Amino acid sequence: MRPSRLMAVLAHPDDESLGVGGALAKYAAEGVEVFVLTATRGDRGRYRGHRPGADEHPGPVALAEIRETELRNAALELGVREVSVLDYHDQALDRADPQRVIADIVGHLRRVRPDVVITFGPDGSYGHPDHIAISQFATAAIVAAGDCAFTCEGVEDAQHAVSKLYYMAWPESTWHAYQAAVQRLVATVDGVERCATPWPDWAITTVIDTSDMWRTVRRAVSCHVSQIDGYQHFMDLSPHHHQALWGRQSFYRAFSTVNGGRSRETDLFEGIQR
Repeated sequence: MRPSRLMAVLAHPDDESLGVGGALAKYAAEGVEVFVLTATRGDRGRYRGHRPGADEHPGPVALAEIRETELRNAALELGVREVSVLDYHDQALDRADPQRVIADIVGHLRRVRPDVVITFGPDGSYGHPDHIAISQFATAAIVAAGDCAFTCEGVEDAQHAVSKLYYMAWPESTWHAYQAAVQRLVATVDGVERCATPWPDWAITTVIDTSDMWRTVRRAVSCHVSQIDGYQHFMDLSPHHHQALWGRQSFYRAFSTVNGGRSRETDLFEGIQR
């Protein structure tokens, strides 16, 4: 019998560490095979605080290579078995061809055959369009992956039904700790300011104890050297603050074929034999 498998479907390098690093590290340490699928290489981001176009910025092509390397180094720290990166542009994922993106994700779902998938919630954490897009694409791909009628070039026909899908669902306490460590996260989209909106505690279906993983997450975050200007405060936090950030990870169970109800889970694999 093969080990259980967990796949994170995310938008950018560093989402795996900052978003779900504790959960990935916990399950990898328990023998679960952990996979990360990232849609972009973060090619349009800043470099050590410098905006694209600045003399100190290496340019989008070089930054993409740098950030992919950082992603793979962080994944090693977390114990991830495999990292796959799709070829979409940072800050433009919501304008990508939906059929192509969904087919790309379906291909990986059918190849890896994960039991559990985690991704961003429909709010994109703080309204980031790429986060919202990958949430929608990942959710659609899970439906398509289990449909024997879904075929397209480059995608195997052997359908796969994921048992459980989770969205990241940070409560107010986690957002408070995160923004106290970094800054208030804001995305301005079409002239409208979007900011982090905590999930109410009653809506959180699953809370994972990751208190033993904060040192691992810290090391993974520190791999993203090109982004370190924004994360430098993480390196100087007290163990207590790290525990507040990474001591537990919260999720919303978007669907499950194996369990349900109001009882709060403490394991993403609850109801799945492993």
